[in-house]
Amino acid sequence: MKLLENKVAIVTGASRGIGEGIALKFAEHGANVAFTYLSSDEKAKALEQKLQAFGVKAKAYKSNAGVFAECETLVNEVLKDFGTVDICVNNAGISKDNLLLRMSPEQWDDVMNTNLKSVFNMTKQVIRPMMKARSGVIINMSSIIGIQGNAGQSSYAASKAGIIGFTKSVAKELGSRNIRCNAIAPGFIETDMTHYLQDGDAKNNYMEKIPLGRFGTTEDIANSCLFLASDMGAYLTGQTLSVCGGLNI
Repeated sequence: MKLLENKVAIVTGASRGIGEGIALKFAEHGANVAFTYLSSDEKAKALEQKLQAFGVKAKAYKSNAGVFAECETLVNEVLKDFGTVDICVNNAGISKDNLLLRMSPEQWDDVMNTNLKSVFNMTKQVIRPMMKARSGVIINMSSIIGIQGNAGQSSYAASKAGIIGFTKSVAKELGSRNIRCNAIAPGFIETDMTHYLQDGDAKNNYMEKIPLGRFGTTEDIANSCLFLASDMGAYLTGQTLSVCGGLNI
């Protein structure tokens, strides 16, 4: 059973890691996928082909979610190419970890623009076609760090906590239009962004704190995203789903 048959989804920051996993899971379940990337044209083209192999329409767009004008152009192009937007996954994110004492204003601004402002930029654009259709799903990628905080990650934590507050507010604003807005807060997920957590003592120290005794996978996050995007999550809005193996207990 395909849970997203003929839906149109935008996934930002999807050329690798969690974003790629979500795009593949959506395509597997029948969604047509528009995704954004910034770095590698080669990786984007490869993902485009992987998605199309599921028999769906898929297209890569080189677009910076942290820049409002680029998001406006992106969504207009997706509407022209795909006809509508049913689902938007705001996944684009970076970390520039540093102790507050050493953090530069530029480092702070880069993280805020990519992680938090991008969610505003994209959500503001996609809600227009969603309101017209009186239907839509927005999923924002937060983090367990946005709930718990972490030394050396004040900018990352602030951006991810901001996403949770934004998600609740949008859910209240748009619920009457049948538009749902939820967040996912991943724990420690095995991606190239978290490779430094997976070596030696660091890995053991983190593992001891996770009741399920393992790091998460991109598949774990993609499955949770599928649940929220599909009709299985039809009565959920304004929620933050912590996909963290029990780390937040």
